[in-house]
Amino acid sequence: MHWWIAAGLAIVSVVGMLLTLISLPGTWVIVLAACGVKLIWPGVLGWWTLGAILALAVLAEVAEFFASAAGAAKRGGSRAGLLGSVVGGLAGALIGTVMIPIPIVGTVLGGILGAAGGAFLAERGVSERSWKEASSIATGAAIGRALSTVIKSVFAAAIGVIVVVGAVVS
Repeated sequence: MHWWIAAGLAIVSVVGMLLTLISLPGTWVIVLAACGVKLIWPGVLGWWTLGAILALAVLAEVAEFFASAAGAAKRGGSRAGLLGSVVGGLAGALIGTVMIPIPIVGTVLGGILGAAGGAFLAERGVSERSWKEASSIATGAAIGRALSTVIKSVFAAAIGVIVVVGAVVS
């Protein structure tokens, strides 16, 4: 076992988990690092390990998409509301990072509030829903966004643990 490779993968895994929290592709950073290790040091990680983390990364993307959209859809959101929640979530994450300069907190909170705001504006403006309906859908979008962040972060943590354990036992 090369302890320094495992330590490097542990650092990349923590960075990947933090990136996932702020809505960046942290799971893929971990997967790419593991692929790089396999390419440079073929004996450190097995193909089963790479296959497992790749499958988990794909599942994380699918779970994130469905959890995020399900919040607004469960409360009767239209396609415009779903799109508004996605666009609002991304814009909110960027604005939250600047307006709330507490690492990770501003981005996560901004993303949740942005998803709610985007869904609300789309439902009121495009779908012409009542204030009450738009508010309910916006609440669902915020809950969905928060849930999707938690789900994807758990996947990122699992991927990180699998990679580090795979490097340690090699």
